[in-house]
Parts: sequence; C-alpha cells; structure tokens
Amino acid sequence: MNKKLWIAALLVTVMTVAAGCGSKPTAAPAPNQTQGAGAENDASDDQNKTDVTDPVTVAPEDTTTTTPDTTEGSTEGTTTPSGGTTSEKPGTSESNEKKTIDVYYTDLEELELHKASAELSYASDEAKYKAAFAALQQSKDDKLVPLWAKEIELKSVQFKDGALTLDIHMPDTARLGAGGEVFAIDALKQTFFQFDEVKSLDLLVDGKQSESLMGHVDLEHPMTRSE
Repeated sequence: MNKKLWIAALLVTVMTVAAGCGSKPTAAPAPNQTQGAGAENDASDDQNKTDVTDPVTVAPEDTTTTTPDTTEGSTEGTTTPSGGTTSEKPGTSESNEKKTIDVYYTDLEELELHKASAELSYASDEAKYKAAFAALQQSKDDKLVPLWAKEIELKSVQFKDGALTLDIHMPDTARLGAGGEVFAIDALKQTFFQFDEVKSLDLLVDGKQSESLMGHVDLEHPMTRSE
C-alpha cells in the first residue's frame, strides 16, 4: 500500500515539473541576416541582368523571275517534193566598171610634169575618185616619181552637184619644196578634171580649208576647171 502511494506521488511530481517546463516561452531563432542579404543581392542581380540573344540572319527573297522565251524562229524556204524545205538567197553580183585615165607625175630632177596612163576598176563614183587618187600615189615607171606620197591618207570623198571634196591627212615627211608643191596641185587638178561631172575640186587638210598645202603656194577653195 505504501509502495503504491509513493509511486503515485512520484508521478504527480513528474507531471508537475513537465507542466512547468511546457509553459515557459521559447525564443524564436534570429533570422539569418547573411542569408537574407544574399537573397536580396540575387534578386537585384536578376533585375539588372539583360538578356542577350544571337543575331538572326534573314535570307533575301528570291525575286528573280524567269521570262519565258517567246521568240520563235521562223524559216522561209521552198518545199521540195520529198517534203523538206530548202532556203535560197538571191545572189548579189557587183559588176565593176573599168576606165583608163591620164595620171601625172614628175621626173627624178623634179623639172616638169609627165603624163602616164592608168586603168581604174570601180563599182561607184566614190570608188572611182579613190582609185584615181591612189593612182597618183604609185608609178610603175622608175623614171616617173609620184608627187603624192603613199603616206598621204585620203580620209573621205564627197561629191555633190558637180563639186568634189577630198579630205586628206598629210604628214611632214610628204611635204615638198615650192616647185614640187606647184606640180602636185597641178597633177591633182588635171587628173580629176578629166571626169566630165567634176566642175570644182576642194582639197581639205584634216577637215579644214588650209591656206597652203605645203607652205609655199596658196591653195584655192575650191579649185575650178580651166576652160
């Protein structure tokens, strides 16, 4: 009996002590300031961070358009009995006229004019005048000297209403003395005034009317046929 009372008293004492301990307020642990500051810094870094994206390359659109070939070749021809076609072009034959004229040169001593004959072959009046000028620049006789050197270039020929105009380029190496210049102009006039249709002759140097051909004798513009 006494033993039971003693055990009961011990239980009461233990419960009283336990109740007293449970009624004491317990202090909450202090917040971790270091951890909070780190969280704030992380949040601030997240706000200040700028997203960087890789550049995007946009390919240009293919605007090339293909134009259909609407050109159709057409052939003209003559139908043969076998069903094929043969194309024929009319032949164009150009007949050259021939004319023998007098051409004038000088001698080795350049003392006077000498007449010789030359045969021209031409298909038009312009070609005829060019051939006559070329004949003045060459001689088959060693004793007859051309007064118009081969270095002289005939640039153009114009003929209209009886007026013949020759435009030449004359290098310094083709120039003659005073006597040779007189013979050269005389040879030119006698050669071209053989053509009945030529009523006047004008000689230009590089497209211009020069006062003198070689610097010694006055040059008329135009030269006319002497009756």
